[in-house]
Amino acid sequence: MVDNADDLTLGVDLGGTKILTAVTNSQGKMLSRDHSITPATKGHESVIQSILESAHRALEQANVAISELTAVGVGAPGLSNPETGILFTSPNLPGWRDVPLRDIVQERLGKKTFLINDANAAALGEFNFGVARGVRNFIYITLSTGIGGGIVIDGKIYSGAIGAAGEVGHMTIDDEGPICNCGNRGCWETLASGTALAREARRRIKEGIRTSILEYAEGDVEKVTAQVIHSAAEQGDSLAKELIARTGYYVGVGLANLINIFNPELIVIGGGLSNIGGMLLEPAFKVAGERAYKEAFQAVRFASAELGRDSGVLGAAAFALQEMKRQSP
Repeated sequence: MVDNADDLTLGVDLGGTKILTAVTNSQGKMLSRDHSITPATKGHESVIQSILESAHRALEQANVAISELTAVGVGAPGLSNPETGILFTSPNLPGWRDVPLRDIVQERLGKKTFLINDANAAALGEFNFGVARGVRNFIYITLSTGIGGGIVIDGKIYSGAIGAAGEVGHMTIDDEGPICNCGNRGCWETLASGTALAREARRRIKEGIRTSILEYAEGDVEKVTAQVIHSAAEQGDSLAKELIARTGYYVGVGLANLINIFNPELIVIGGGLSNIGGMLLEPAFKVAGERAYKEAFQAVRFASAELGRDSGVLGAAAFALQEMKRQSP
């Protein structure tokens, strides 16, 4: 058993493909870390059961009892309301509609639980323990399978009227662009995400354009991913380089919009797609500089997420601790 039990929180980062769970203290030190696969296609009951199993493994690994926890924080993708604890819908979790996720987890674990959007959780993680420490106005962007965002204004997550703010991946960039999982057309994530990059590569390959991309995908066009395209680009493949630059262009258009609307002092960029680095981000920053107000662009700096894949789970835990303190008399 551990002393200072009042510091301990269980953080859960629920994604469309993975569940990451950790016991952390108030300084952001992880005492355990459990990683498992999200059974997304099996419905919300199966996913919730997987969350609970992951939670128990993380507690066991840290040698901590549930009674020693201050609270549980769950970061989840999609539209949710932190006040009611309801996950309205999530493009990455098929069939989820108005699921009272917070209350279900709270009841089954027997510990006070809080729900937050996953990108907001990642923003809080970077704010409390990462590259955004001490920054009062910043935006966290995750470039991954989709695109998510967390907006921090005056040191607080801006969550909007019902907790749905920060869905930056679903601002319209091209009103005649591809149809998005959310039902809209031409969303930022349909043009600038890892999924968008892979989709465009597959389309070009099927058109018969000469490229070595397939060699990195076992000759199977359906196995073409952003990672595969990056590998081909690093070896000089012209189509791969063109597609990454094109994706970077659209990343930049979205960044320009955010700079003009929010005038942040910092934009933190995380997510697997951002690991491509300069080949993607240099064209993005160039386009953002051309399209945003000059003065606002000069006032912003860009930084890579410091916590990597742990920003969401640490932020979910920090949110739970913050909410417990806020609710204490």
